[in-house]
Amino acid sequence: MKLFKSHKQYIVTVICLLYVLLFIYAAVSKLLDFENFRVQLGQSPMLSVYAGWIAWVIPSAEILIAALLLFYRTRLLGLLASFGLMVMFTTYIYITLNYSSFIPCSCGGILEKLGWTEHLVFNLFFVLIALVGISLLIHSYKGKQGSTLFLWVGISSLTVCSIGIVILLFISSEDRIYHENPFIRRYPHHPVKRTHERDLTYNSYYIAGTWKDKIYLGNATAPLHLLSIDTTLKDTQYIRLKLDRKDLPFRSVKTKVYPPYFFLMDGTVPCIFRGKISDGKASPWMYNNAYFSIGEPIDSNAIAIRARSSRTKENVLGIIRKEGHVKVALSEKLLQKQIDGVFDTDGQLLWNPSLKQMIYMHYYRNEIIVADSQLQLIRRNRTIDTISQAQIKIAEVNSKHMTKMAGSPLKVNNHSRTYGDFLFVHSNLLGKYESENMWRKTSVIDVYNLPQNSYVFSFYIHDKNGKKIKDFMVSHDLLIVLQDHYILTYRLRSKYTGNTGSGSRKDTLANVRK
Repeated sequence: MKLFKSHKQYIVTVICLLYVLLFIYAAVSKLLDFENFRVQLGQSPMLSVYAGWIAWVIPSAEILIAALLLFYRTRLLGLLASFGLMVMFTTYIYITLNYSSFIPCSCGGILEKLGWTEHLVFNLFFVLIALVGISLLIHSYKGKQGSTLFLWVGISSLTVCSIGIVILLFISSEDRIYHENPFIRRYPHHPVKRTHERDLTYNSYYIAGTWKDKIYLGNATAPLHLLSIDTTLKDTQYIRLKLDRKDLPFRSVKTKVYPPYFFLMDGTVPCIFRGKISDGKASPWMYNNAYFSIGEPIDSNAIAIRARSSRTKENVLGIIRKEGHVKVALSEKLLQKQIDGVFDTDGQLLWNPSLKQMIYMHYYRNEIIVADSQLQLIRRNRTIDTISQAQIKIAEVNSKHMTKMAGSPLKVNNHSRTYGDFLFVHSNLLGKYESENMWRKTSVIDVYNLPQNSYVFSFYIHDKNGKKIKDFMVSHDLLIVLQDHYILTYRLRSKYTGNTGSGSRKDTLANVRK
């Protein structure tokens, strides 16, 4: 009998030592590479929001539990705590594998090289041996049947509580990430795959638009040249744009493709030419009706613009329509002044044909304006960064009766594009728990679901010869990127973007989790 009892004590001791080894090794590994561990937690689909304090709690708990397991009087408490913690880890892995939007990298330590399924089996093994150790310890207490029953009820309650805590963390984290994001990004595995690349020789190109299997590039230094290139980046064709009038004082010419038409615009003249892509011939569509700084085609007979109000001298959004004659409508309510109404409202104007919505992305604050074709506000969305007030300084140059930007402003967003239900934003700010080294070598694209007013995920585009993205466009599952004098194409995985080109308002998050 004594021999049997000594065997049980030996087994319990071995189990405790295995846990001590596991927890001490795991805790030390995390603490030695703490920043990396916190970054990995920040990418967790379940713990992102809580990564700041969980990064300290987990290794601290592991060390504390290991200490409890070393002493006989606290061994039962240590095994119960070990069991609860391993149940939480196991539940986390199960939810990650079956319900999360993507599978993150392992959080390092002893399990860093294990796959997630092997990780799950490993954890289940330790859950099982914790139960064995608890059972053996309980039966070693003579004449304490009441205590035994109480402890087994406690184990059941501990299991339920451990699972419940993880589920609550998952639900609350998901909700905050997608709707109340505290600037924490999600990077799923390989949402884009590079397919083709071509050297354009010159770095003066910008993306004018797409049509069928063609990409159209305008040229800032040769505004009457339009380069057509197929999506495999092999076949090219130069289209010479021919205008009815060449005597106008052009200063800031921009070409926009709205199939089967192209628009050549210069708001400083002001004029808009329209022609068919097939022959490159363009005639005046609008002349001398409204000055503007940005123009974006809504349809073949309407252009969304950003102009300057003659009354307030501040930026306003408007629409130029041609229905027999030209009509100009402006709204002073959409852009909201914070400092001067000009620099602080600077941004990019987009049109989403699927949703039939005008989108204005601010450069210096985290506001996205969504309006309809009648200039009626639909909503004001936010990007996931926390810069709601433009951080710029304005200087008055009295001798020239003008204002200038004084010092370097904090730019929040760079370029943006929209397609289907989504808005793609090239962000200019580093998020929480992100690697600064990765940030220096890449450009980050944040993806938002416009109808749901939610953040979805982010992905990296690696620099090309040290150059970041200068322009990009999304069409169906094709991502087109300009970096210096290179054009590159990527394929967007539908797993993460759903049916991008349909304009469907299906639950994107549900699609992402499939």
